[in-house]
Amino acid sequence: MTELQVESAGFTKNDLAKYPFLKETADYIKPLDLQIDDLVSMGTELVKRAEERVNQALIERRVTRNSKRIDIEIPSFPLALLIVIATENSFIKKRYALAEAKQSSIDLVLEQKEKILRIARDFDWKISLAKESADSPLDFSISFTDYLRNSAHLHDKKWKLTNSILSHGCVYLNKKDVVRLLKEEIRRRVEKRLNVKLPKVPEELGIIAERVKKLGSEVIGAVETDEIPKIVVQSAYPPCIMSLLETSKSNHHLSHIERFTLTSFLVNIGMTSENVNELFKTFSDYNEKLTRYQIEHIAGERGSATRYTPPQCSLLQTHGVCKNRDDLCRRIYHPLAYYKRKQKLALP
Repeated sequence: MTELQVESAGFTKNDLAKYPFLKETADYIKPLDLQIDDLVSMGTELVKRAEERVNQALIERRVTRNSKRIDIEIPSFPLALLIVIATENSFIKKRYALAEAKQSSIDLVLEQKEKILRIARDFDWKISLAKESADSPLDFSISFTDYLRNSAHLHDKKWKLTNSILSHGCVYLNKKDVVRLLKEEIRRRVEKRLNVKLPKVPEELGIIAERVKKLGSEVIGAVETDEIPKIVVQSAYPPCIMSLLETSKSNHHLSHIERFTLTSFLVNIGMTSENVNELFKTFSDYNEKLTRYQIEHIAGERGSATRYTPPQCSLLQTHGVCKNRDDLCRRIYHPLAYYKRKQKLALP
């Protein structure tokens, strides 16, 4: 496909459903002249899908696409944005923007280079297809300003400009790296759309927002950790954490929520990021750079400097993480509350 063909090729409805952040998606919906009340009243299926998007973002940190009902999928994005805005919760806003960006990056990796080029240009990138050469297998050239803007928060040494191929003000990259930079651009665009104030919140939208806020508090935990003793006492661990530790020692796979629960619990009771990283080294799928980054992010040592706490017991029960409940568990709503209570009671 030539550059001229790339410019003239429009996005399909399926593209707009997969990449709802595109300017063309907004143009597609604009003629409908939908107001907040219209979106909320368009039908239970649309409202259900919009809430599902937000819930999946909070729990799984991604938002899978439904290509079978594009008529529902496309308008569910702006309605999901309205739900998130109505929560007035900065954590939920950041989590949703990141989840949409993550899913888009997963989809983009599977796209042809020409589609990636068009999406990058939707962000006004100065980007071109690199000339094919046996000496250079790289796919794209982008302006160094676009490169610097989106690589600034990426800590791996590979993203330093000195480690890149730079020629005539352009950085040459492979497809995977361009998609990674696009992920940052997508996240910022979605976050920007979430940082507005709604003139009014319809009653039904407010009810949904309250449900989402409750789920958000369960995901991050609503426990103050100042009173947790600095000395780590393993005998005070709740049964669910002990079960996760036993599984990790057996070199078994832990799901995303299990890893998040274990990591966030350990860093909140005083274990260092380095010690938690040592624990995960026994895992068969261990990736040092990725694992270290995730641990430090959860510990508040990267990004927004927010230290995440484990999910509440109700959410752990929903996802099958709650194991071997004892009598104390039945009076506790959070793993950290269990840990503090057991230490206080000096139970064996």
